[in-house]
Amino acid sequence: MRKLAVFLCSFALVVMSSTAYSSAAPPDVAYYSLRVPAGTTVNDLILDGYDIDHARGDTATVVATPTDVRRLRARGVVLEKTGDVYQPVPRTEPSEATYYGGYHTTTGHEEHNASVAAAHPDLVKLYDIGDSWTKVQGQGGHDIQALCITKLATGDCALNSTGKKPKFVLHTQIHAREIVTGEIAYQWIDLLVSSYGVDPEITALLDSRELWVVPIANPDGVDVVASNPTRPVLQRKNVDDSAGGCPASDAGVDLNRNSSFQWDVDQGGPCDETYPGAKALSEPETEAIQGLLDAVFPDTKGDVDDPAAATTTGVFLTLHSFGNDILAPWGYTNNDAPNKAALVALGKKMGEFTGYPVSTGDGGVGYFAPGATDDWLYGTRGVPSYTFEIGPDSGTCAGFLPAYSCVSSTFWPLMKPALVYAAQAAATPYGQLP
Repeated sequence: MRKLAVFLCSFALVVMSSTAYSSAAPPDVAYYSLRVPAGTTVNDLILDGYDIDHARGDTATVVATPTDVRRLRARGVVLEKTGDVYQPVPRTEPSEATYYGGYHTTTGHEEHNASVAAAHPDLVKLYDIGDSWTKVQGQGGHDIQALCITKLATGDCALNSTGKKPKFVLHTQIHAREIVTGEIAYQWIDLLVSSYGVDPEITALLDSRELWVVPIANPDGVDVVASNPTRPVLQRKNVDDSAGGCPASDAGVDLNRNSSFQWDVDQGGPCDETYPGAKALSEPETEAIQGLLDAVFPDTKGDVDDPAAATTTGVFLTLHSFGNDILAPWGYTNNDAPNKAALVALGKKMGEFTGYPVSTGDGGVGYFAPGATDDWLYGTRGVPSYTFEIGPDSGTCAGFLPAYSCVSSTFWPLMKPALVYAAQAAATPYGQLP
């Protein structure tokens, strides 16, 4: 593994993982709203392995097969179908670069990263920050890639925290099936490299900020998702099957429960969607992301209950789907984060562009997320860190697998100004906001 080493890509060929995944058609699944009976909680259903999203009290959204529906109704759960998981896909030729109407595979992202770095050597550095689980096993796999985009000057985009420019980090597709998030990163990269010297606002950003992007934080998982190009597999986790005892479709570790901050063994067993791994920081993908963030951000925070320094710089956004929410620390508890007022204030500023409300604790999604990336960075470094849950609960642009046309028609117009604002705010996130 070339840990935190510059990825020399100008003339490199990008090789697709040799690991084979089943592309058999996934089972029929749909979204349902549910209401639990007295004596049962939504968290009970999560711990029983049901694929729950966005709980509110005794109600939630569940991704369910017909068998799941029968079992839930037998428990007294009231269900109502709210939409289909899969959207119609236009006929296209099979491609290693795209699937499901235009979404980019891991290979497609790697080719894109290499091309923008080669075309814009004065603006882009491309790094290999670690390896995916299958690559560590010698079974194919991928590098975890990160781009630093700025008008490069001496000392810029180094893997240390001494650079003069404040840093904004966009981190996407840690949950592989949340496919719109990687496309937002793809659009963001293209906006930055194509607008320098053309758009005064973007030019000013690249002159004064380091804009870091991790487009695919879970590349092995994305390989599984894209293995069926017309009916993507609903793979959330990475593909670490070392725990054993699970069918291949249920194996893996939830990388957003695997950080070394507030890791919780009780988040689920090896077959559950929220399985946190055998121990904190057990996965190479988690190690790669924490290694990058640890390198580029200085520590401005003491103990868990201490606020970050007022002079802290930087902003971190991790994109997820779905629910149209902005989640600010803490996500592992309903106790207030020391900087809660300032964190919520910045979240609301970004929410003015997207229309998303800002929540903390379990107020946004109805459950806690101990071991999450955003809590880790805020809790250990003091950097304002947020989860964006992109997309509504119903309709063509809803859920984990919205129609590809929704990227340009719906999501990007909302996210573009929010990302620009977040990058601008990185200079004084706890101070006077722009």
